[in-house]
Amino acid sequence: MTFSRFSPEQRRTMIMDFAHEKGRILVEDLVQQLSASSETIRRDLNQLAAAGALRKFHGGACLPSLADENPFSIRMSEQIAGKRAIARAAAKLFDNGETMFIDTGTTTLLLAEEMSELGNLSVVTNSSAIAAALSGRGNSVFLLGGLYQADAGETTGEATIEQISNFRAAHAVLTIGAIHVRNGVMDFSLGEAQVARAMIEQADRLTIVADHSKVGRDAFAKVCQIDVIDRFVTDVRPSAETMDALLAAGVEVIVAT
Repeated sequence: MTFSRFSPEQRRTMIMDFAHEKGRILVEDLVQQLSASSETIRRDLNQLAAAGALRKFHGGACLPSLADENPFSIRMSEQIAGKRAIARAAAKLFDNGETMFIDTGTTTLLLAEEMSELGNLSVVTNSSAIAAALSGRGNSVFLLGGLYQADAGETTGEATIEQISNFRAAHAVLTIGAIHVRNGVMDFSLGEAQVARAMIEQADRLTIVADHSKVGRDAFAKVCQIDVIDRFVTDVRPSAETMDALLAAGVEVIVAT
């Protein structure tokens, strides 16, 4: 049996300190850091979650802010100049006849609008707005079914994941909630992260499009590590630490101007 050398109050204070430092914390890490059993740590997390201080997920917890995101309509007006620049730069990476997955997001929607002049595309998406933007010009657009989320006009869930497995594409083009050199690519929604992971599995190359406000942040749901990314298109050059980590991971970083 493992006995903690800290009192319950001390443990919970330290857990919150770790959470504020790292954003998301794992039970297995807390067991080592606090010399406590996993059952003890889970009880502490349950009490902190009941008080609203943390949001639990399988195997750990995060700050409530990491699980929350503004409504889609509000996000469409946030960082809009940067997102449009990213969309213009990313659109130049693709040619007529490409096959691609595109997930739901404000930046990917702007990218779809920029790509509307391309033709003969084969696109699989869970966004009704992206499907509408790319319809025409001989494009084949497959709108994934599933649990419909009205806020972003998207589908998620098991049915969506299952349908993704029926396709194979050269590219997965994804927008994200956060990217961190240690924790990788993340999203605020578990459902959206699951869709993103499924698309990555079925694509040859991964292009991430995200404005600078997403860099260095943490979010609730893990998508992938940074070494899975082939191209990262953003609007501001990342910090030296982040840039070095991305380049070391083999990521091509494209800064839109």
